[in-house]
Amino acid sequence: MSGRNVYLDHNATTPVHPEVVDAVMPYITESFGNPSAPYEVGQESRRAVAKARQQLAQLLGAQAKDVILTGGGTEANNLAITGAFFGRSCPTRRHLVLSAIEHPSVRETCAWLEAVHGAKVTVVGVSCDGRVLLDELEAALRPDTLLVTVMHANNETGVLQPVEEIGKLLRPHGIRFHIDGVQAAGRIPVDVGSLGCHSYSVSAHKFGGMKGVGALVLRDAEDVQAIVRGGHQERGWRAGTENVPGIVAMGAAAEIATRDLPQNQAHGLRLRAVFDGLKSRIPRCWRNGNTDLRLPNTTSLCCLHADAMSVVLALSSVGISVGTGSACASHTQEPSRVLLAMGFSDDAAFCTIRVSTGPATTLAEAEWAADQIAQVVERVRLVTMPEDIGVCGDNCPCFANDP
Repeated sequence: MSGRNVYLDHNATTPVHPEVVDAVMPYITESFGNPSAPYEVGQESRRAVAKARQQLAQLLGAQAKDVILTGGGTEANNLAITGAFFGRSCPTRRHLVLSAIEHPSVRETCAWLEAVHGAKVTVVGVSCDGRVLLDELEAALRPDTLLVTVMHANNETGVLQPVEEIGKLLRPHGIRFHIDGVQAAGRIPVDVGSLGCHSYSVSAHKFGGMKGVGALVLRDAEDVQAIVRGGHQERGWRAGTENVPGIVAMGAAAEIATRDLPQNQAHGLRLRAVFDGLKSRIPRCWRNGNTDLRLPNTTSLCCLHADAMSVVLALSSVGISVGTGSACASHTQEPSRVLLAMGFSDDAAFCTIRVSTGPATTLAEAEWAADQIAQVVERVRLVTMPEDIGVCGDNCPCFANDP
């Protein structure tokens, strides 16, 4: 072991910001009241929840009254999609449209509605640079289309989706538009009003908050139905006693992210350039996704003939943490659906790692980690037979960039 610990998987989860720890501790040790209780210690918690709601609304360009606090981004996505499907006033609108690169919490929710409740689902493709094909999306719209759901930024490639253009496209049709903003919130400017969406989901642990708490901005609640029942918390939108420490932490993290956004973006771009540079340092290595329309903290690299899991484990042994793609699918041995949708072969997908930095990552750490990645890829290739990993198929977009 090197004795160093460089964490480069912030798209999976982020460390809790030190200022957030300070903000949340009183609500663990002292101000522990139930927000629904009428006495002072309960009302103190209630005021803290209201403050956090406002802090999050400011991060997202939303109104506090539209923010519904949830148990995470997955629940927020479920509420936006399932709640709209079951709450529809027009029973003939049963058609859902999503992109081929959506998170499982969106993809599998739509698949469940189709298999069990008779929804009609259309999956729209993406270009080789990872962006949703607007022409294909427009062609997928039908008179019975209820909702379109597209993520703001992809969790694996960091590629930003044309959500503002989609919002403008859908507006004349009266179709609901949901944006999964889990990877974008706190990393790039977000203004839900200008995006033209009806709902926008976030998760606190992606921007310095705690796990197990998130939110849905629901700007148009007409005909949307609650999915967690049994109480009147969150104005009836989510039953159950509020996770006050988690909510306070999310609010504090949102305020810090709002304050530090410009400098964090600039810092992320400096670090990203270091890892983007591996494309020219490692033979048969390509950076995946759109060059410019991408999160400032994310680099996806395909290193042919170097099995990604072997690379990740070898890097872990020297104290470096990187991802292989979606953390929600890391227990599977299937190639990334996102990369396959972009035209990658199975083999190229299995040779892809994701580097995602955070505000506390230093330039020295990034440069050292980049050196280690280059060395590890070379070592893994020496012990991996090409026939075990395979090579890119002829249709792999990597070859379009082959120097």
